[in-house]
Amino acid sequence: MNKITASLLLLAGTAMASPAALVAQDMPANLLPDEQGPVEQDPQDDDAVTSGTATGPVELSSDPVVQQIDPVVQQWSVAQAQSLAAAIEGIAAHGLIPADYDLAGLRAHIAAGPGATLDAEASKRFVWLVEDMRDGRTPMDGRKQWFVMDPDADRYRSGTILKQALSDGDIMGALEGVAPLHPDYAALKAELAKAQPGSKRYKLVQANMDRWRWLPRDLGHHYLITNVPEYQLRITVNDKIMKTYRTIVGKPGRTATPQLAESVEGVILNPNWTVPQSIVKGEGLGARVLNNPAWAKAKGYTATRGANGYISVVQGPGPGNALGRMKLDMPNRHAIFFHDTPSRNLFSQSNRALSHGCIRTERATELAFTLAILQAGLTAQEATDILASGEYTRIGFDTKMPAYITYFTMATNIDGKMSTFNDIYDRDAPVLAAFEAPRKANRSRVTDEEIIEIVNDPRDIA
Repeated sequence: MNKITASLLLLAGTAMASPAALVAQDMPANLLPDEQGPVEQDPQDDDAVTSGTATGPVELSSDPVVQQIDPVVQQWSVAQAQSLAAAIEGIAAHGLIPADYDLAGLRAHIAAGPGATLDAEASKRFVWLVEDMRDGRTPMDGRKQWFVMDPDADRYRSGTILKQALSDGDIMGALEGVAPLHPDYAALKAELAKAQPGSKRYKLVQANMDRWRWLPRDLGHHYLITNVPEYQLRITVNDKIMKTYRTIVGKPGRTATPQLAESVEGVILNPNWTVPQSIVKGEGLGARVLNNPAWAKAKGYTATRGANGYISVVQGPGPGNALGRMKLDMPNRHAIFFHDTPSRNLFSQSNRALSHGCIRTERATELAFTLAILQAGLTAQEATDILASGEYTRIGFDTKMPAYITYFTMATNIDGKMSTFNDIYDRDAPVLAAFEAPRKANRSRVTDEEIIEIVNDPRDIA
């Protein structure tokens, strides 16, 4: 029994006072699934690459000193090029468009026989296919408020995948080896096979399959993932859902929640809220706190006026704190994080796009305790005591936990059923338009879209 399993068994089996008892009654006996996680393979020889497997391609070492860069133009036989033509014909099964890869032109080069021209033309088309399967077909200008640096282009280099494909003789297998591993991608692929090509549903499946390709192929062993339009957060282990929590997300417009891939570094119990200046000055809160000490004390506010007249306001820990009783420590330039809320009645609403951008989380204390045990090795009683103290406490994790803030308008819901979700931020249209337009080459991996400053106002606005 490993440390994580033992800790979670302790959480589920220990009789605890409220609120820990409320956590325990909903916790599974063991958060980890029965299957073992992926086993890392040792680097081989001087190439420092891991061997290809049935579920994935050759992956380069993360050490740039020992990386071997394979060329993106390699030698093709006629038979291999014919296999590439067959792969292009079949690529529509992944929601991609065979016409993007000039099948007629490839066949003309095949008819001309082997040589430098066939090598160049076949390699070019193969690399296009790798790029679209690995990174997504939608260019950056179609990915609205998407700020995820996908590492797959470095992990699975096009030349290395090409070398593997030609060596193995399995062109389609090599391409499918860079497709997303998450089971939701496979579920969407199955849904695509049932949809009428060109129909509205077919196009929606295409768009959402592509969104999976924007993310890392492998999301990790255990992680948090939230689908904003679904208003749900999941704790996931080996791509299986262990626990789910309803969420409240940003209102449409400039407070819409962006799409991120960040790391949670810890849990903060009994958090403070440092009030933004747009509220301190813009809404007059600073003056009100200074001029009405009794009201400020009841609300937990303290204010400080500097020599230059600058007023700062902090709301201390307590049941009325705007962040509730916990927040996840997830440093990022967007100032987006997961937190509690004192107004838990809002979770019963069907439309929960209500916040200023951050994600409020149902049963937040349970979530905090679970992560403190899973990632920091605390016992349930230790977490309970910290919460009961009422004092600001940061619990740092032993290892960072990935957190993905995604936007899927078609996906499997928390019950495992394929569902559609309201496009609350109107982000489908540019993705659908990109699929109607010709494929773009030389796409940037970094968006130049404006980072909208989220002014964190977690007070209820509904």
